[in-house]
Amino acid sequence: MSMPSVRLQSHKYGLAIHTSSPELGLALSNFTNDSRTATWNLGRDLSNLLHQYLIEFIQPQTWRDLAFIAVAKGPGGFTGTRIGVVTARTLAQQLNIPVFAVSSLAAVAWFHHNLAPASVYAVQLPAQRGQLHAAIYQANSEGNGLFALLPDTVLTPEAWQIKLDGCNEYKLIHAQNYLGTSVKSLLELAYFDWQQGVQPHWSEALPFYGQNPV
Repeated sequence: MSMPSVRLQSHKYGLAIHTSSPELGLALSNFTNDSRTATWNLGRDLSNLLHQYLIEFIQPQTWRDLAFIAVAKGPGGFTGTRIGVVTARTLAQQLNIPVFAVSSLAAVAWFHHNLAPASVYAVQLPAQRGQLHAAIYQANSEGNGLFALLPDTVLTPEAWQIKLDGCNEYKLIHAQNYLGTSVKSLLELAYFDWQQGVQPHWSEALPFYGQNPV
């Protein structure tokens, strides 16, 4: 039995921050009549320019208009992911609002679900030392989110193929190093949870690297 859905007040917004790749993605929405997204390929300058782009992007809204923040927790680039999570935690602590730390792979899966719906999504992303970040997600029956059949992990290509061989039907997605374009999907996944009354404390938002950076 599904929980009753909670609606966001029209003057309140959700903000999504995606920094798990060289492509910065930002999204803002009140989920009724005002939404916008933007991406910038900032490369190594992302960590230095994030706050500047964030301040410019949120206008004419203010920080006090935010009801929650969604942030990509990884996997992805170590420095970018860390900067994004720290920024989201700091803002949420100051504003006393929840932070939804969402898998980068889940955001990619939901992005593809919006383009061409399927049931099961197997997502892979190149990792270090010839390995793969990988996960398998299934869209729920209500059409408002995903659940993990295989939570985000790191596998060799051979081990990943064994996992895939155990699935009957799936859509294989080769995620690239530019993940910011899935920031709207990141925000949507967080909003689905928010509608169900989930309110994660900012301190619960932690990055997922999958591998040591060295």
